[in-house]
Amino acid sequence: MSKVCFLKVAGKILHNLLTEYGLKVRSVEVWFRPKKQRFGGIIFNFCVLKLNCFKFLVTFTRYFITGNMAKYKRILLKLSGESLMGAQGYGIDTQRLNEYAAQIKEIAGMGVQIGIVIGGGNIFRGLSGASKGFDRYKGDQMGMLATVINSMALCSALESIGQPARVLTAIRMEPIGEFYSKPKAIEALKRGEVVIMSGGTGNPYFTTDTGSSLRGIEIEADVMLKGTRVDGIYTADPEKDPTATKFDTITYDEIYNKGLKVMDLTATTMCKENNLPIVVFNMDKPGNLIKVISGENIGTLVTI
Repeated sequence: MSKVCFLKVAGKILHNLLTEYGLKVRSVEVWFRPKKQRFGGIIFNFCVLKLNCFKFLVTFTRYFITGNMAKYKRILLKLSGESLMGAQGYGIDTQRLNEYAAQIKEIAGMGVQIGIVIGGGNIFRGLSGASKGFDRYKGDQMGMLATVINSMALCSALESIGQPARVLTAIRMEPIGEFYSKPKAIEALKRGEVVIMSGGTGNPYFTTDTGSSLRGIEIEADVMLKGTRVDGIYTADPEKDPTATKFDTITYDEIYNKGLKVMDLTATTMCKENNLPIVVFNMDKPGNLIKVISGENIGTLVTI
């Protein structure tokens, strides 16, 4: 193989490697010059990067030193609104919020593209409101607004520690957030921004679990990570039944047959039909998110 052909192949490999890790490459050029010039006449002009190459180097340094290489390239992280309450019992616990932000920034530094959907149960839940006399349609709309409040809080916490983030809303409400679209979300993910998708599906009678399933499928996520207050799926509620046993892995059909309440039926069916695996884990324990991303066997994996 001639030197020029070799250099073209090497340049193509480098181009593919960099783009695989989210770095946008404008051009890969290799050309040959007279031998009297420096480096034997071979000049490399491999790439002009739009993003910081330092991020690429940090990712590989972390891998070779600690072995923490991301198992997933793009994820949909579903967070419980109730978990944001922390020890307060209502609203947003800033300590819990900051813990979540720190964990999310940590995996973003590994090159993982992160989409997030947050529930609104710490502020208002439409279904429970309906049981107390609220009109279900209006109650669900109030719940959608609660998810927007939580999303804005998380976005602010991420930006305060230097992690770029943006809020997209399922209902038009500029300038609070940009109106959601799949192309807009994916473009932001590729730029390294954490994309927080709020407002559920934008329609009443659908849960935020269904909204997270829909968004995970739309952004072509490799997995949905469902962060909860327990460390996986159990035969019964471990907070109520001390004899409950945990599943390390489980299929969607087993969830149906055993009547396990992991997510609502619509959300579960959407994930099954679109082959989107789910990992259920305890997000409230700092360090668990990076363990899941690194492929450690914590939580419960749901597959077909």
